[in-house]
Amino acid sequence: MPELIDQNNPAVGIQFSVGLSALGSTTTQLKQALTSTENTLSLSHAFIAEKELWVGAYSAELIQQVPANLKAFETRNLRFALTALQHIEADIQNYVAQFENKRLAIVIGTSTSGIADNEPELKRYFQGDHTIQVKQKKQEMGCLAKALQAYLGWDGLAYTISTACSSSAKAFVAGQRLINAGLADVVLVGGVDTLCQLTLNGFNSLESLSDAVCQPCGQDRDGINIGEAAALFLLSKEVAPVMLMSAGESMDAWHISAPHPEGEGAAKAMQTALNMAYLNATEIGYLNMHGTATPQNDAMEIKAVQKVFQHYAVPLSSTKHKTGHCLGAAGAIEAMICNQILKDQDWLPLHQQGILDNELAGQNYVIHSSLNEPIQYVMSNSFAFGGSNISLIFGTQLK
Repeated sequence: MPELIDQNNPAVGIQFSVGLSALGSTTTQLKQALTSTENTLSLSHAFIAEKELWVGAYSAELIQQVPANLKAFETRNLRFALTALQHIEADIQNYVAQFENKRLAIVIGTSTSGIADNEPELKRYFQGDHTIQVKQKKQEMGCLAKALQAYLGWDGLAYTISTACSSSAKAFVAGQRLINAGLADVVLVGGVDTLCQLTLNGFNSLESLSDAVCQPCGQDRDGINIGEAAALFLLSKEVAPVMLMSAGESMDAWHISAPHPEGEGAAKAMQTALNMAYLNATEIGYLNMHGTATPQNDAMEIKAVQKVFQHYAVPLSSTKHKTGHCLGAAGAIEAMICNQILKDQDWLPLHQQGILDNELAGQNYVIHSSLNEPIQYVMSNSFAFGGSNISLIFGTQLK
């Protein structure tokens, strides 16, 4: 009989996981990319007119066809999701055979959905071709979860969360709540976002894009690089090598696109996650920062870290100079990184190697990738527009 987590403990087990991004498609590639100083981003001129910029593109092939019953949903975003899912599909189907279909749920985060596939049609429409029929279903936020549900043949709850950069991190806590509330036995969670013109031009209009590879907490940081990712996880109440211990959320609503300058919402999310997991800050062996490389975000996040961790020099780094900012999928691909750190127990992701901002330099940034002592818990931050903040804690040991 499998060992189950006590119902009074909020933790849920991660039974299977997969992550595709600029880091690659295997855990070996992920580790190699994050422990090396080699650049994993690529230059592209495909998204903004007369401008070449760095993006975190997934370079391997995606599946070319979707099943006939998913044709109405077909987009690159869906094909990206199905390409990831196929890595763990056989394991998932074997595992869920013990449960009723109505007890199998799906919660996915995205910010782009399938808008990229409608961009050519929208362009022609606005250029005067009003015979064009834009297929709205492709770009509806809810279509990704519904398409995955149809693909898997499950009958439980299926919905999409879209809260910008915190979307897929919030999918984790939503899945955890469904299980702990007795509304599902198994939940497929994660996030999928794809590179598209709408998103990149939007951030370009905000003057938020860097012309170089981004430098989180760097002296010359000037903005983000956009990336894409598809990362999926199967959660249940069964003990697993790595578990989602807790999640802390806050909504400070400080500004539509800027964080609270003192990091109040971010600090509250981190402290809430610690409290829910019954952990002290000193038990966190690694912190994956939100770390976007924008001046305001990095400054406020370090203030929040100092407030929560105080005199404890938690090892920390941002991985967005390697993946790009994957927006709705950022929390999920960074959860995949945390998951693999805890499984391998011999490495941590390097922080960017450029010159640090003097005001942010007094932290324990990861400058050597070797992990010399085992760690039991890691934290991952995702802070979105509008003050939608979440911190996830993953661990190997139940409290």
